Amino acid sequence: MNSSHPIRVTRLPHAEGLALPSYATAGAAGMDLLAAVAADLIIPPGGRALVPTGLTIALPPGFELQVRPRSGLALKNGITLPNSPGTIDEDYRGEVGVIVLNTGAEPFTVTRGMRIAQAVLAPVVRGHWVEVANLDNTDRGTGGFGSTGHR
Repeated sequence: MNSSHPIRVTRLPHAEGLALPSYATAGAAGMDLLAAVAADLIIPPGGRALVPTGLTIALPPGFELQVRPRSGLALKNGITLPNSPGTIDEDYRGEVGVIVLNTGAEPFTVTRGMRIAQAVLAPVVRGHWVEVANLDNTDRGTGGFGSTGHR
């Protein structure tokens, strides 16, 4: 079952002429975000940059927009998003930006209109903390990182 929720969007002047985010295929989970750079942006190896999308959005209540790396850029160029997945909260009204990190060995050039990341609309479930004197026991107990592979 596929359902669609409206995402209201305003295009900023530096995004004029660029397509709105869209799904590349009928089964895609993420919409491609495009770089709204005025000129080529070169990110050196080990460097990072905030890439503008030129979009401001209003999400439906109870949703977040997760910003994730594109697998092709990660494999071919070592391009990732250091805060992945990034979260755009439903009450944020500023420009959507993508923090890009070049883990590759070569400089990476971001060009205008490049598919730089993907965005996934996701429901948010809110929690609340309940302080208790003790927690229930489990088979794992206090075993931390790497503990589940050893018995």
